[in-house]
Amino acid sequence: MSVYERSVRVDAPLADVWEFHSTGDGLEALTPDWMNLVIEESRGPDGEPDPDVLTEGSVIVSSVRPLGVGPRQAWTSEIVAREESDEHAMFRDHMTEGPFAHWLHTHRFVAEGDATLVHDRIEYQFPGGPLGKAIGPFAYVGFEPMFRYRHRTTRQLLE
Repeated sequence: MSVYERSVRVDAPLADVWEFHSTGDGLEALTPDWMNLVIEESRGPDGEPDPDVLTEGSVIVSSVRPLGVGPRQAWTSEIVAREESDEHAMFRDHMTEGPFAHWLHTHRFVAEGDATLVHDRIEYQFPGGPLGKAIGPFAYVGFEPMFRYRHRTTRQLLE
């Protein structure tokens, strides 16, 4: 399994950063245009369409077409864990359908006085068995610009 991690310090309170990341609107705002994201559907754990907050058991059905190349790729994620306190918060989404053989994204938020540390950790594996495993470390080339954009946009929108 390959792992990608990236952090950023946002000069905004934990509550604001956490609230922003807890919605489908936050996901759309943090996805670069070149990914061509379309959220087809979001459901709460009880099946409620378009929930205000993505809680444990929520599902997001989307598709992407990176750089406008090739066919749209389905991407379905389920929020499999969610925790929050006054000092930290986290949620974890698991891709149940999409271009990776495995994708588990943990979003952590830690209060640092009036600021918040945002940390992304992705455990992933490409399809293709041994070949997919061999190319895993090279995903940094695609992940880094995406998460640099996400973190820069988080700062621009919340600071």
